Amino acid sequence: MGQIFVGIDVAKAAVEVCVRPTGEAFAVPRDEVGLARLVERLRAWGPALVVLEATGGYEASVAAALAEGGLAVVVVNPRHARDFARSTGTLAKTDRVDARLLAHFADAVRPPVRPLPTAAADELGALVARRRQLVDMIRAEKTRVQQARSREVQRRITAHLQWLERELAGIDDDTRRLIRSTPVWRETDEVVRSAPGIGEVTASTLIADLPELGHLDRRRIAALVGVAPMNRDSGAWRGHRMITGGRPQIRQHLYMATLTAITHNAAIRVFYHRLVAGGRPKKVALVAAMRKLLTILNAMVRDRRQWQNA
Repeated sequence: MGQIFVGIDVAKAAVEVCVRPTGEAFAVPRDEVGLARLVERLRAWGPALVVLEATGGYEASVAAALAEGGLAVVVVNPRHARDFARSTGTLAKTDRVDARLLAHFADAVRPPVRPLPTAAADELGALVARRRQLVDMIRAEKTRVQQARSREVQRRITAHLQWLERELAGIDDDTRRLIRSTPVWRETDEVVRSAPGIGEVTASTLIADLPELGHLDRRRIAALVGVAPMNRDSGAWRGHRMITGGRPQIRQHLYMATLTAITHNAAIRVFYHRLVAGGRPKKVALVAAMRKLLTILNAMVRDRRQWQNA
């Protein structure tokens, strides 16, 4: 029969499973008992790969149970799965269809298996994500307090702002404490923060959301973050190179860090101004500076070496 590939669509209450090439399909509850039955059943088949897509956190318990059961599991980006569906002409979307599609994706694409985050990494990721939410809420509330015409509404918004800012400070304290309690993270934090332009928030975001930093070459890390120029050519036509995809939360922090580095980091400042003087648009030069800063940080973490001024 050949190799077995499994696709799993995860919902809040249940998981839908499809097995390729047999076409067998079934569902189990997304609880401790249901996941134990799922692992037992899949282990009997010995699949080459099990694929599920990220679904707002519901997939975490399923992926963890499968990995603990010794199964090769990959959590893929939902956009990649949807693009694959369109390429096969699959427009319908149900839990059963999605599970079958993910099994087909596993068979055709064979995405590489990567280690799943540890409990500590999950905790750090949750803290960093919560910080982003708080910052967004603070920004929105500051706009609302300026627009409110009622003094009572202004008072309530101000009180909420003060609460949000206390929460933000608490999140920062917890994040700092967690990073300092883990030797590898503590060393990575000290290494990346030694680079002019990299602050505490950017460092914690890199540790939480870019664990590949220091483990990939400069081209792959740039593509992963989404600061690598992509070709847009067809025949004799040559289009502008553009960045696309990647991890936007990393790119946002890298953008702000690069703006600071252009002022305070001699290597990045000279590089940026040389590109601008050579006729490159400032936006293009800024993206190139982001890529250079990321490349330097990648090498620093790889070699466990702090920043050294030339």
